[in-house]
Amino acid sequence: MAATPDEAMTKAGCMACHAKDKKMVGPAFKDIAAKYKGDKAAPAKLAEKVRAGGKGVWGPIPMPAHAPEKINDADLKASVESILKS
Repeated sequence: MAATPDEAMTKAGCMACHAKDKKMVGPAFKDIAAKYKGDKAAPAKLAEKVRAGGKGVWGPIPMPAHAPEKINDADLKASVESILKS
């Protein structure tokens, strides 16, 4: 497990397309947190979206799938929790 969610997301390549407070290729983490605020199913939904990839929710540019070799389950869970607290 990475030392911090930020380190795990950097290592997995998430930060190449996302930032905490501004839209880049993908949405800002603060915007993701706002969209899913109060949604108890959000952690599982977002973790699945990271694993499977997706497109169309935030725009036309697809997010590639991220296999466990890229970010393990523990780091993914911690990262999603961190994003939702943004």
